[in-house]
Amino acid sequence: MFSLKTKGRGATANAPSDRFNLAGREHDGDWLDAREEIDGPAPPPRTHVTIERPKTILSRNRSPDIPFDRSINAYRGCEHGCIYCFARPTHAFHDLSPGLDFETKLFAKPDAPRLLHAALSKNGYRAAPIAMGTNTDPYQPIESRFRITRDCIAILAETRHPLTITTKSNRVLRDIDLLADMAKDNLVAVAISVTSLDPAVHRTLEPRAPTARKRLDAITALSEAGIPAYVSMSPIIPAITDHEVEHLIEAAAEAGAKAAFFIPLRLPHEVAPLFCAWLDEYYPDRAKKVMNIVRSIRQGLDNDPRFFTRMRGAGPWADLIRTRFAKACRKHGLNRERIALRSDLFCPPVGPQGELF
Repeated sequence: MFSLKTKGRGATANAPSDRFNLAGREHDGDWLDAREEIDGPAPPPRTHVTIERPKTILSRNRSPDIPFDRSINAYRGCEHGCIYCFARPTHAFHDLSPGLDFETKLFAKPDAPRLLHAALSKNGYRAAPIAMGTNTDPYQPIESRFRITRDCIAILAETRHPLTITTKSNRVLRDIDLLADMAKDNLVAVAISVTSLDPAVHRTLEPRAPTARKRLDAITALSEAGIPAYVSMSPIIPAITDHEVEHLIEAAAEAGAKAAFFIPLRLPHEVAPLFCAWLDEYYPDRAKKVMNIVRSIRQGLDNDPRFFTRMRGAGPWADLIRTRFAKACRKHGLNRERIALRSDLFCPPVGPQGELF
């Protein structure tokens, strides 16, 4: 694992993966081991986008602890660079590193709107909420260029299809016209992820995501437009962000959030060593403490992938966070109502996709 601490990037290393033939390179004394001494510091990595042409765009899941059965991911990889992102290991499928490659070598799916139109047009299709933002952020910076998310939302709005969005970007406000129209028929809800109110934490934890203030302002704008807005404090990181639970819930309620939820830190596959390297770089004073608490809620492991416990954690520390979180939500009036989206208004698209735009 080579150190790649780079301003504006999350991963401090481009950790290799041995799960899908991505071999690690051992130091063997050749010039690559001393390349910075010979050639000088390497230039900052630039974002590169590859066009992907999938045959389908709706991903299905049968996980019993997830409240949706279908999702759309317009992009692979995410430029926000959140060090904790549980989607990082998916880059290993492409023989790319879940480390820096995940946040610099991205994939975009411009055919997504056409494929979505085709999926909704199939005989026998039954509507249920489609989730966006379940793997990588639908409003990461390259969405401004590709507009894939907006074009998919336009189809869902036209067909009156229910939709949920999870994002940590205020770029969602660009599409407030479509979302407000859908909200009138109870067809959409938006969850804004806010993990920390501390700018110093944010700069290294989520280096290319908008600030917490911008995300809270987005909650306000969505709420004022009649769009149900949640706040997601996911993940809660022990000894780094857990002390902010009460303050963050209060700020979200003041911003207009109707509900809140959280997930304890998850470290699947290659995310664990990447996160540990990040801790050693930015929080060496508490790195062992953080991981000891993580393991205490993950059955003694870095990660517990079992259904139900993976989203909740187990043990005294997890119980304490749940109690504090629930108490803060009650105090500030969150989670009083369950938001149930309508599926009965769905009308399959008619004719070629072009007629929708």
